[in-house]
Amino acid sequence: MIQVGLLTEEQKELLIGQQFMLDVYFNPIQDNNNNWIISIEEIGQCNNQFAWVKELELITYEPKITIDEK
Repeated sequence: MIQVGLLTEEQKELLIGQQFMLDVYFNPIQDNNNNWIISIEEIGQCNNQFAWVKELELITYEPKITIDEK
């Protein structure tokens, strides 16, 4: 099971496009339940400016299911 950090809508807005390492940016995505999430790697590598992400609730990642319409 892959764990990810669960974000609120407000937290997602704070992180979008923010650099947390040299040339590395937060990239919140939505899971299959429409939760905004960031990866464990983003959480573990972030700088002190974003230390609060280390306190995020961890949930099991459920990838977005897409239907290939042809």
